[in-house]
Amino acid sequence: MSGASIGIAFGVITLLVMFSGMPIAFGLGSVAVGFMYFFMPASALDTVTQNVYEEMASITLLSIPLFILKGAAIGKSPAGKDLYSAMHAWMSKVPGGLGIANVFACALFAAMSGSSPATCSAIGSAGIPEMRMRGYSPGFAAGIIAAGGTLGILLPPSITMILYAVAAEQSLGRLFLAGIGPGVMLVGLFAGYAVYRYRQEHAAALVAYAAGGVAKSALLDDHVYTLAEKVEMLPRVLPFVVLLIGVMVALYGGYATPSETAGLGGILALLLIAIVYAIRRPAQLVPILSSTIKESTMLMFIIGMSLLYSYVMSSLHISQDAANSVVAMHLPKWVLLAAILGMVIVLGFFLPPVSIILMTAPIVLPPLKAAGFDLIWFGVVMTIVMEMGLIHPPVGLNIFVIKNIAPDIPLKDVIWGVMPFVGLMFVAIILMCVFPGIATGLPDLVMGAPK
Repeated sequence: MSGASIGIAFGVITLLVMFSGMPIAFGLGSVAVGFMYFFMPASALDTVTQNVYEEMASITLLSIPLFILKGAAIGKSPAGKDLYSAMHAWMSKVPGGLGIANVFACALFAAMSGSSPATCSAIGSAGIPEMRMRGYSPGFAAGIIAAGGTLGILLPPSITMILYAVAAEQSLGRLFLAGIGPGVMLVGLFAGYAVYRYRQEHAAALVAYAAGGVAKSALLDDHVYTLAEKVEMLPRVLPFVVLLIGVMVALYGGYATPSETAGLGGILALLLIAIVYAIRRPAQLVPILSSTIKESTMLMFIIGMSLLYSYVMSSLHISQDAANSVVAMHLPKWVLLAAILGMVIVLGFFLPPVSIILMTAPIVLPPLKAAGFDLIWFGVVMTIVMEMGLIHPPVGLNIFVIKNIAPDIPLKDVIWGVMPFVGLMFVAIILMCVFPGIATGLPDLVMGAPK
């Protein structure tokens, strides 16, 4: 078979395996091993375990289970709910303040956990019932949490960005810094939409009540928190601030590597719940450790098999030939970017961000670099595109997390609730294309312009 035929067969068989419902890790691994058997020397099969081990023996990847431990410590304890409650109290007078509080809570939790599902689960379990109790429509409440949860792969420490840094051979510290500006921008866009949508629903509830025959909506009954109540809730936020500052200072102050910072974050999170919530007995720690082991094992299996998959692509020259074909088309710079991002969007229909990065990086990065794109900037743009994949069907991991914690909300309402946020992410990408300094400005300021 020619190289092109092998490449097409590789892609088609991969899609068929993914559609079969086979777990992603085993699907990628079986395709890789199958093509090694048929198209590579027989001795290649003897090195499968060695290749997987060598690819995963990265000190950077060690940070992933540790960041997951930090997220689990917060998500499986009352800490996440306390953070949400305090922010809600302080934002209660702002139109749509409850929705904005949830966006901010998602952003803060994402910055501490680095995991989108953990953020959705921790904040949504408290936020969605509270919003619905106060009159927010089910779809709106679900959309805010699902979209806010996507910030877990953009705001540092981001597991997705760790993998991109490894695949693209870029500075993780610079990439983390590059995600802060766009992350803040998305928080602002999400919060602005929350205000707009709240006013729409509030006006509709007011008209319905004035027309008579309809019970007064909870949207029209605004509880006012006293200053004493607000101040009383501040100590609940202080441990999170200490945790967040401790991790950021250690990482960006140059006191610790990303892996050491992940360990520090895990230890601080365990100390936080031990001191503040008295969660220190083995029986209390079992759910936290069990969740960490399950999520870490699943993720590391996917990473290992994805890296083996990428190795086979490279060995069979599939990725190189694909990159050369794209370069040979001599597409204009921005058309090339649009084509690549379109491919990532389509892959996001079926695959999680981890697999997308590890499968596409060998293909898309060489032509992008040749076209003059900053790979740090592209890493942030690609992350935002993959955020969309977390909240749009058919896979939409965050959609199913929301459906799990709020099973009475119809799936149709959840999907329609997240679609405006997908549109806001498109707006963010356009702004970053027009003003790339949104992503590159902070790393250049802190770490100096790249040479």
